[in-house]
Amino acid sequence: MEPVIKIENVGKKYFLSHHTKDKYLTLRDMISDGMKAIFGKQQGKSTNLSEEFWALKDVSFEIHKGDRIGIIGRNGAGKSTLLKILSRITEPTTGKITINGNIASLLEVGTGFHPELSGRENIFLNGAILGMSKTEIESKFDEIVAFAEIERFLDTPVKRYSSGMYVRLAFSIAAHLEPDILIIDEVLAVGDATFQKKCLGKIEEVSGHGRTVLFVSHNMETVTRLCNKAGLLKAGSVQAVGNTEDVINTYMRSDFGTTARRSWATDAKKPGDETVNLLEVRVHDKDFKTEETYDITRPVGISMDYEVLNDGDVFTHSFNFFNEQGINIFNVHDTVSEIRNKPRSKGIYTTTMWIPGNMLAEGIVIVGVAIIKIEPFKIYFHEMDVVSFNVTDEIRGDSARGHYVLGFPGAVRPLLQWQTIKK
Repeated sequence: MEPVIKIENVGKKYFLSHHTKDKYLTLRDMISDGMKAIFGKQQGKSTNLSEEFWALKDVSFEIHKGDRIGIIGRNGAGKSTLLKILSRITEPTTGKITINGNIASLLEVGTGFHPELSGRENIFLNGAILGMSKTEIESKFDEIVAFAEIERFLDTPVKRYSSGMYVRLAFSIAAHLEPDILIIDEVLAVGDATFQKKCLGKIEEVSGHGRTVLFVSHNMETVTRLCNKAGLLKAGSVQAVGNTEDVINTYMRSDFGTTARRSWATDAKKPGDETVNLLEVRVHDKDFKTEETYDITRPVGISMDYEVLNDGDVFTHSFNFFNEQGINIFNVHDTVSEIRNKPRSKGIYTTTMWIPGNMLAEGIVIVGVAIIKIEPFKIYFHEMDVVSFNVTDEIRGDSARGHYVLGFPGAVRPLLQWQTIKK
């Protein structure tokens, strides 16, 4: 099948300028140099230095009709630069892009609007830019206005719109004028929760009619739910393109340096000391099968293998959990198992801890492990960022989210018991 977008070896180079002077000048120097300049003599010569910076380098992949592709990666990875090139806002330095169809882009608040024109006039202007006739625009006009909820301000110049009104109108135009390809950056975060919900529903509707959607986001739960494919950018280069879950797992491994299983069993130097050595840590389901992604309602197990090298030591286990923003979700110590208070004999042990379903929030979870003695306090080893996994919510209604589809902040998301009585 012929791709709607074909990106071949695309690169984008910028020049970063650095303005320097040969020396720092005092006020006296500046006055003196000013007088000398009058008579044709100048000191403190300025120097302009420029440095090459490749925002994108050798980017190649294809996008097919009906794809909903999420572009992910850390800040500075090149995501916005790629969208600007696809939207023809800027030209690539190298490479070639072939696009079959018209594109509507929503990259920044007010993109494509003329500030002096009214909302009504900008609807027709944007439609004309997309190649639509006046009749075609008029047939969609009422839907656009109703969706954007700007009826009262339709004939007001858009320069007087709030950022939320800008986004509502811009998205409504882009989605309703039936472009072949819809490109959206994280600008939707400006809108309120109700409008975000409408936007997500409209994006799904648009793609369901065979149109293509490119969506940039740092929110893995939204990408997982909305996109059937994903592309990972890192330092301007493509790391992976494919199934959303697989690409997010690659993101976890490449950017966080972890995966759901990590072993030191064959390493000469293992984490630990002369008492205890760490051998392996793994994330698994209830059947002890290692997986990278878990449904939010399922229990998740973390198992740690370690070797005790001496007889007689007493210690316990500790796990740390962080999200992808680096927030410490929670820490746990083993304060309940019988073995925590008993002297150990030499040998290999496995400790497993279970996180119940409907406790973690959606997103990437990064795990650290430790073995410690409480009294007197001693750390035998403490390895941070050892393994990671992804939590997703399919929105079946059986999680704390229920059927709510928008952003759901919080480091954890427990499903709690509720009771309401009438007094």
